[in-house]
Amino acid sequence: MLKKHHSSDLTPSINLGASLRERRKELGLTLQVVADAAGLTAGFISQVERGITAPSLASLVSVSEVLQTPLSAFLQQPRQVNAATHKSSRAAYSVAGADVSYERLSTTFESSQLHSVIVHEPPGFRGEPISHRGEEMFYITDGEITVEIEGEVEILRKGDSMHFDSSRIHSTWNHGSRTASVLWCGTMDIFGDAPAPIHKPTSTNEGTNQPTGDRNS
Repeated sequence: MLKKHHSSDLTPSINLGASLRERRKELGLTLQVVADAAGLTAGFISQVERGITAPSLASLVSVSEVLQTPLSAFLQQPRQVNAATHKSSRAAYSVAGADVSYERLSTTFESSQLHSVIVHEPPGFRGEPISHRGEEMFYITDGEITVEIEGEVEILRKGDSMHFDSSRIHSTWNHGSRTASVLWCGTMDIFGDAPAPIHKPTSTNEGTNQPTGDRNS
């Protein structure tokens, strides 16, 4: 059974969607510009800003990078100082409004490139399609999920794994009746510790040249 998590102990109560929208407006970026740079869709960004849906950790990292804002402004995550972690002391946490929870496994040291969490996806959860720089690997520790990578569908069950180029559009779906737990390892800096950008920096001038309207506002 997944232990109870206390995301509120780590992240102050904020209106995530409103905060993202406010920052986007400050930079003069349209929904489409942010979506294109973050490897997401304008419709998804709009839903997040309106509080209709919540982003995954990877999506929030991508959007934060495009908005030139530290991830910590939107999500406080537990620090991992020691090389070893122990199940009894790991804190599970979530992005505001999300049903998915995470447990941090990896630490940070000079020249470290690998990041890792355990992801707990509830039944029926569908992750938004995303693409970003780097590579990642899934290893299923409990339950089963469907992984789709640019139209190629694979069902992964306990003990199965998948390793792929993160620049390919990918998403997951927990099609089962119980929570699926996935060991995720990748080069994407999901903790906001590394100085290197995930995406090419987005110019604020790009947003001002886009047509206005519901789709891009």
